[in-house]
Amino acid sequence: MRAVETIKNIWKIEDLRNRILTTLLLVVIYRFGTFVVLPGIDPKALTALHEQTQGGLMALLDMFSGGAFSNASIFALGIMPYISASIVMQLLAIAVPSFQKLQREGESGHRKINQWTRYLTVAILLFQGPTYLVNLSVQLKAVGASLPSGIWFTISSAIILAAGSMFILWLGERITDKGVGNGISFIILVGIIARLPHSLFQEFISRTSEKTGGLVMFLFEMLFLLLVTAGAILLVQGTRKVPVQYAKRIVGNKQYGGARQYIPLKVNAANVMPIIFAQAIMFIPISIVGFSTTGENSSFWAAFMDNTGFWYNFVFAVLIILFTYFYTAITINPTQMSDDLKRNNGFIPGIKPGKQTKDYLDTIMDRITLPGALFLAVVAIMPAFARLAGVSMAFSQFFGGTSLLILVGVVLDTLQQVESHLLMHHYDGLLKSGRIKGRSGAVGAY
Repeated sequence: MRAVETIKNIWKIEDLRNRILTTLLLVVIYRFGTFVVLPGIDPKALTALHEQTQGGLMALLDMFSGGAFSNASIFALGIMPYISASIVMQLLAIAVPSFQKLQREGESGHRKINQWTRYLTVAILLFQGPTYLVNLSVQLKAVGASLPSGIWFTISSAIILAAGSMFILWLGERITDKGVGNGISFIILVGIIARLPHSLFQEFISRTSEKTGGLVMFLFEMLFLLLVTAGAILLVQGTRKVPVQYAKRIVGNKQYGGARQYIPLKVNAANVMPIIFAQAIMFIPISIVGFSTTGENSSFWAAFMDNTGFWYNFVFAVLIILFTYFYTAITINPTQMSDDLKRNNGFIPGIKPGKQTKDYLDTIMDRITLPGALFLAVVAIMPAFARLAGVSMAFSQFFGGTSLLILVGVVLDTLQQVESHLLMHHYDGLLKSGRIKGRSGAVGAY
């Protein structure tokens, strides 16, 4: 009954109700677009494309696009080109002084960086669009069909694909501004969840109808999935609290400071971004091969296109660890934290303010980032182990990797937003005890 009462309270809050309804409307538009096939393409001739996206990196690419890739939809390229462009811009913001200057300009600098990110996204799309059409042509020929001839079809289809991805980006921004927030991540989440019911049903049928362990094995899979999900939640929410003592100050007749507080340093400050970055890089072999069968004959490229193979998962894990340190370094600034503490008459007990505080915070971050990065890498490659245990390709993607962490992170962030509105309007939160923490680690209340 508490859940029913919570839903009623959510519906009573006009702003929250409007945000939820707006999000649902935008999600429906996105899901509708994933089934709108490119003009001139016969949907019945896409059987080879569906088979191609049943396994390997193609399955991941299809998952991130919500099935639009295998449907030859106007949204086939999905949101990944924008994520790739964001990665490039973040790297430039570290390596190029002019971009560093833009970052320090505040809101105006961020707007310029976002504008350049969009330009780069369009450039990537104009490259990936014709490449996607090459792959589509190969798959159609496998079933005796073909793309419409003529350069005009290629140009118009590439423009439609680019426009479709930019429209998805616009939908994500609208979800961030007018909906429940985290629009880009929410778009990816919708694509992942859209595949879950079918994958779960297929796994159940496979286990119960074939001699592969039966219902007992299926229940064991569900138990293991819950354990992995619990581990992912701990990874998203885990923090190390650093005690901070504030000196007493007397201003007028009031006394400030004197109480001990804590700085919550996240075990995984980079959240899911290292996996997304690494996944975007692991998609490069597909682009180099050009979606054709010629490159797949090379053992080198084949090794990096098999997401259940050793070398793919080894390189993937190493990239995740490196990106975890990289992203933590650009999001957590111990020097600024030390200066803020000193400016507010705060200090860490036993540590002198200034450089020693900065070095101490650096040491703490190094110590907690390593286990966080290793655990993140293990969760990311967990689908490969699930495949070795006999789990189907489609269902194994939910045992870890980007899909599980995005699902957990976005759901927690969304619940945090909902709980914030409930508590602000003096309603009970979603939990009887404690409060939901999102990926930011902040308590979801005002």
